[in-house]
Order: sequence, then structure tokens, then C-alpha cells
Amino acid sequence: MTEFVVITGLSGAGRSTVAGVLEDRGWFVIDNLPTSLLGKVVELAQAPGAAHDQVALVMGPGAIFEDPDSLLAPLRSGGGNLRVVFLDASTDSLVRRYEMTKRRHPVGGLTLAESIERERRLAERLREGADIVIDTSDLSVHDVRQRVEDLIDTTLPGGMALTVSSFGYKHGLPPDADLVFDCRFLPNPHWVDDLRPKTGLDDAVRHHALDHPAAGPFLDRVTELVTMLVPEYVREGKAYLHVAFGCTGGRHRSVAVAQEVAARLGAEGSEPTVTHRDVDR
Repeated sequence: MTEFVVITGLSGAGRSTVAGVLEDRGWFVIDNLPTSLLGKVVELAQAPGAAHDQVALVMGPGAIFEDPDSLLAPLRSGGGNLRVVFLDASTDSLVRRYEMTKRRHPVGGLTLAESIERERRLAERLREGADIVIDTSDLSVHDVRQRVEDLIDTTLPGGMALTVSSFGYKHGLPPDADLVFDCRFLPNPHWVDDLRPKTGLDDAVRHHALDHPAAGPFLDRVTELVTMLVPEYVREGKAYLHVAFGCTGGRHRSVAVAQEVAARLGAEGSEPTVTHRDVDR
């Protein structure tokens, strides 16, 4: 069965970076394909003896934003496996990127920020229907490449990738998180002089946070919930699940909890990717 991935999203959010990762991994990548040719691509990819069984289509702003359901119909009905990856980013980060590259935004006739916001509104339906949304606002090119590598390599039965992450509320919620759990009920190692410079990756911090009487039941119930939800999400065709744990700064409690939950999910047969967004702040 042919695998199709549509790489789309806001201009400047990283479509070409994602396409490069897939190309490096042996995917056949087609950039800026006219939507009128989608049906032909499906026909050729599904033909007996076709040279490629993994095809990535990079599609920027245009008709796909206006009527994504109709335009993607040939891919969905062609007998292959389709995933839509949407690259997003905040307006401020996109403005900075455009100012650095001195490129013009494809939505012209407005200020740069207005062009970005107009494109965001046009892309809203496509974003809502995407299988995977990657917010690249705070990610370097290397980080984006690593995230895509993780999505390719870390998959569950049914094709869903699982990420467990930690973050600090003071730095904002991760925009692409599906499930968010607040760890601020646990004792804060920040107020212990010997523990403040350490992180939740250190045993001393881990014990300080996870030896709390409420930690065990919390970990049990969260692990049970995620384990129960995974097959339900897979059944609905979800390709990516991001479970995030937050504390105040994102260096101590949330890191320890994310590590522990990931280990428990791993013991249940999952292979989660673990990321700690704010551990080095």
C-alpha cells in the first residue's frame, strides 16, 4: 500500500525542512504540485510496479486552503494511506523569519503581519483536519528535523506516534499538546538549595518530587488513562499524540513526571519520544 504524506501549513513555518527530512529518508518528494494533478499522482503511485511506495506532496497556500476536503479526496479514496502534516508558527516568529531572509510573503498587498494572519485564517479548516500539527515557533531547524525524525521512527501499532514532554507554565503551554497535566501540586525542588541547580533528570530531584504521597496515584491514573486512550485515538485515525506535563519553570517536577510516565508507557509496549522543552532555561 502506498503511503502519502501531504506537507502543508503556513509560509515560513518549515515545509521545506520537513520535506528535506522525508527525502533524506527515501521518500519521493514532489514540491508545489498543482492540485489538478493530484489524481494523476495517485494513479501512477498505485500502478503495478510503481517505483515509489512512499510519496510526500508539499503544498503551500492556494486552493488546498480553500477546499481541503475536495482536493484531498483523490488521495483519501485512492487506496493508499494518507497523513496530512500541518506546519504552524506564531505570527511573531514568522515575522522574524521573514525579516531575516528578506523574502516576500506570498499573500501580498498587506503588511507582513497582516499577510500572515490572513493566511492563517485561510488555512484554519486545513489545520483542523490535519493528522499532525507541528508548531515550530520555538524550534530551530535542527529541532524541526528531530521532531520529524521522531515521528517517522517512533510509531505505535496503527501508525500513531506518541510524544511525552515537559514544559514550564511560565514559558507558555506547548501549542501542539493534546493532553496537558499540571504537576504543580508536587513539592517544588526550586526551594531546596541543593536541588535548585539540578533538574528532574537527577535522582535527588526525582525522589523529592515523586516520593510525595499523591505522586504514585497520579502516575498510576495518568498512565492508565493514556494507555486506554491510545487505541481509541488510533481507531479514529489519529496519527500523533502529544502528552505534556507542566510545572512552574519546566526544569524539575514536570521533567521527573514525564520521564516516569514515559518509562511506564514503554513498559506497556509503547515507544514514546521524550522531550523536555524548558529543562535548560
